[in-house]
Amino acid sequence: MSAIIQFSDVEVRRGERTILGPISWSVNEGERWVVLGPNGAGKTTLFQIAATNIHPTKGEARILGERLGRTDVFELRPRIGLTTNNLATEIPFDESVLNLVMTAAYGVIGRWREEYDLWDESRALALLTTLGMKDLKDQRYGTLSEGEKKRALIARALMPNPELLLLDEPAAGLDLGGREDLLQRLQLLSEDPTSPATIIVTHHIEEIPRGTTHVLILSHARAVAQGRIEDVLTSENLSRAYGISISLVHDNGRYFARAI
Repeated sequence: MSAIIQFSDVEVRRGERTILGPISWSVNEGERWVVLGPNGAGKTTLFQIAATNIHPTKGEARILGERLGRTDVFELRPRIGLTTNNLATEIPFDESVLNLVMTAAYGVIGRWREEYDLWDESRALALLTTLGMKDLKDQRYGTLSEGEKKRALIARALMPNPELLLLDEPAAGLDLGGREDLLQRLQLLSEDPTSPATIIVTHHIEEIPRGTTHVLILSHARAVAQGRIEDVLTSENLSRAYGISISLVHDNGRYFARAI
């Protein structure tokens, strides 16, 4: 099993402040990770390194076998699918859902003069079907509900057939129905052996989908614990990370937490 991500003593500093690390961490093919931690723990910084948007100040970060700082990230990025809140704000209001997904094949936002073949359209429609969006393929992106936008963006992230999928708070801002629908679809993706290794960053324990295999818990820029979710996601580790006593409940593949 080859490593998709390999961090060795990675550290990121801004001035005199360390905002991540040092941290060593690896993600392998077929693994489904969730990254948890309080605000300011370093989750966003870790996500940005994994997306090749920033380089570590110290240490070595390898993404898909390539070492950051010694590879062309513009050749590496097409192999990574991601969703972020920033990306969502860049989508033209009147872009159709189908075009939103297909343009990911060229790594562009907003269809212009690119040419797409039948395979592109077929793949986009298949992904929209998986995410429950096929009937909305001709609808304008700006008219979608928040849940529909999230699902459309995940379909877009999967369009280039990436080797790594990065989802930044995919359920943020959704109501209960929208959240549960999305989590069920993420579970289906996790059960598909052809799906890429996946990393989800979230603030909320209840947003961890079934099928998640591993967890990384951050606090104060460092790893509190990491490993298989059934071993690492515990009341004790969450209490250490958040600095309060937390009770964790595991129910049928889902997790729920509250302060004691």
